[in-house]
Amino acid sequence: MNESLTTVSEQDPREELFIVPADLLADDQILGLVEEYCTRYHGLNDQENPLVEAGRVKTAVDKGELVVWFDPVTNTASLDRPQAQL
Repeated sequence: MNESLTTVSEQDPREELFIVPADLLADDQILGLVEEYCTRYHGLNDQENPLVEAGRVKTAVDKGELVVWFDPVTNTASLDRPQAQL
């Protein structure tokens, strides 16, 4: 008799998103993430200049209200709330 093996699909821990402390990144890297965040979330909201929010977004990063999430699968980083990706 052949027994079928049941495999449980577990995510490889090397593929899980993780938070990168913002102070480990160069200023231009943070600025790029801030600009990407502004255009992604505000660029489609009929705002003439979505980058006008950049100062407020940078302040949120400095306060820890927004954090840098890194995705090792796609090798990309983005800003989001600390609990958003958990």
